[in-house]
Amino acid sequence: MTRSTKICLALLILPILLLAQEKVDLNAIYKIKDEAFNRSQVMDYLFWLCDANPPRLTGAPGYTKAADWAVAKLKELGLDNARIEKWPFGRGWSNQRLSAHMLEPTYTPLEAMPIAWTGSTDGVLTGEPLYARIQAEADMDKFKGQLKGKIVMSDAPMDLTLHEKIDGRRYTDQELLDIAMAPVPGPMGPRRPAAGPGGPQNFQQMMALRKKLAAFWRDEGVAVLVTEGFRNDGGTMFGGNGGSRDVKDPLGPAQIVIAAEQYNRIIRCLDKKVPVKLEIEVKNTVTDTVQDGINVIAEIPGRSRKDEIVFIGGHLDSWHYGTGATDNGAGSAVMLEVMRILKKLNLPMERTVRIGLWGGEEQGLLGSREYVKAHLADRSNMKTLPEWDKVSAYFNVDNGGGKIRGVYLQGNEMARPVFEAYLAPFKDLGVTTISIRNTGGTDHLSFDGVGVPGFQFIQDPLEYDSRTHHSNMDVYDRIQRGDMLQMSAVVASLVYQTANRPEMFPRKPKPEPSSGGMFSGMD
Repeated sequence: MTRSTKICLALLILPILLLAQEKVDLNAIYKIKDEAFNRSQVMDYLFWLCDANPPRLTGAPGYTKAADWAVAKLKELGLDNARIEKWPFGRGWSNQRLSAHMLEPTYTPLEAMPIAWTGSTDGVLTGEPLYARIQAEADMDKFKGQLKGKIVMSDAPMDLTLHEKIDGRRYTDQELLDIAMAPVPGPMGPRRPAAGPGGPQNFQQMMALRKKLAAFWRDEGVAVLVTEGFRNDGGTMFGGNGGSRDVKDPLGPAQIVIAAEQYNRIIRCLDKKVPVKLEIEVKNTVTDTVQDGINVIAEIPGRSRKDEIVFIGGHLDSWHYGTGATDNGAGSAVMLEVMRILKKLNLPMERTVRIGLWGGEEQGLLGSREYVKAHLADRSNMKTLPEWDKVSAYFNVDNGGGKIRGVYLQGNEMARPVFEAYLAPFKDLGVTTISIRNTGGTDHLSFDGVGVPGFQFIQDPLEYDSRTHHSNMDVYDRIQRGDMLQMSAVVASLVYQTANRPEMFPRKPKPEPSSGGMFSGMD
C-alpha cells in the first residue's frame, strides 16, 4: 500500500473514529436536518424581528417591542420560564423624522441617516453649510465664534475608487486552512499612526480629541453636524455613535451622515465658491432618565441532569441604520429556530437547554455581561455563583447571515475532539474548520471571560464587512435563506449532542480576576 493510499484511508476512517469516541446520535441528526430544512420558520422569525419591529437600538421602543415579541414566541413554542430580565442601561434615544435636501445649486434629495444619541434641530433649518475640518486641538481656534446656528460639515471628502466587483464572498478552502492554523506567538508589530501630521497618533489621543471636539461643537452652538461616515460608498452608509448614553453627560447637536458622493459634491462646490443651500430637519426623542436594558431568557428543561445547562444565544439589539438583519437579527432568528426544532421534535435531552437574547451588545456586550455577573460569576474578583459550574457550554451566533464553516476554540484545545466529532456529520454542508484561535467582539466573551466554555462560529463573510455591518443596507433582503437553514441545523445538532454528552464540556482553567479589559471591542 502506498503512502498516499494510507493517508487517504486515514482521512476516511478519522470521522468514524471520532464518532466512536464521542457518541453521536445520527438518527437524531437526521430528524434535526429534516425539520430544519423542510419545515423551517427561521425566515418568518427574521421578518418579525427586522421588518415588523425595527430598529432594535437598546433603550428605544423598537427594541422593547422586539423583546416582547420574542418572549411571546418562546411561550407559544412551549418553552419554560420565558421572561425578560432587566438591568440599567442609560439614556434612551430614537429618531422620529429626518429630512435632508440640497436646495442650491440644484435641488437634490439627500440620502441621510441620523446618528445615535445626538440632538434635534430647532425645526426646519435652512442655510449654507460651513466646512470645518478639525484634525488637532489647535484647529479649533480657527472656528471659534463662527459656528453658532450653522450647518457644519466636519469630515474631509472621501477618495472613492472603482469597484469592479461588489459581490459578497465565501471562504475559500485556503482561507479556512489559514484560519485553522494556530497563530504564531509573538509581540504585536508597530501600529500605524491614526492621523496625519499634527493629528492624534494613537487610540487614546484619538478618544481624547473626540471628547474635546464633541464639547467644542456643543459649546459653539452648532445647529447640525453633517458627516460622511467612515467608509461610505456606492449608496451604502455606515453609521456609529455620536453621543453618550450616560444621562449625566450633556447632549450634543443634531448629527447626520449623508452619502459620500453627495458629501463630496457639496465640498467641491464650496471649494469652487459655488453657493450651496441645504434644508435639514432632525427630530429625535431623548430620555434623560435611565432606561432598562433587556435580556430575553427561556429554556427547555432537561431530564436526569436538568440542573446542568447548555446555553445558546446572540444579541437581539441592533443599530438603527438598517433593520438589524445581519447584525444580529440572523443570529437571534437562528437561535429561536433552534429552540423550536428541539421542542417540536421532543428529543430526549438530559441537560436543560437555555436561550439568551442579549441587549446592549453594541455598546460593549452589556446584556450578556450583566447576565453572567448576576448568575455565574463576577469577572472582577472571580467570585462564582452556584450556576457557574453548571453551564456545560455557551454557543453564540453573531457574524452575519453566512453559513457556519466551523468554530473558534478560544484556546480550549481540550474541546477540539468534541467539536470534530459533533460537526463531522455536517462536513458535506461546508463545516470543516476547527480553529484554536480566539475571536472577539461578541457575547461569547462574557462567558469565556469567567471560565465557562464560550464559542462563536466561523461563518462565511458574504457581504457582512463590505456592505451590511452597521449600515443602511443591514436589511432582510441581504440574508440568504439557505445559509440560515444550515446554521439552524448545525447549532440544533450541536446543542442536542452537548445536552446528552456523559461529561460536561471541557473547560479551561478558572481565570484570574480581571477588571474586564478582555471585553473591549464591540461587534
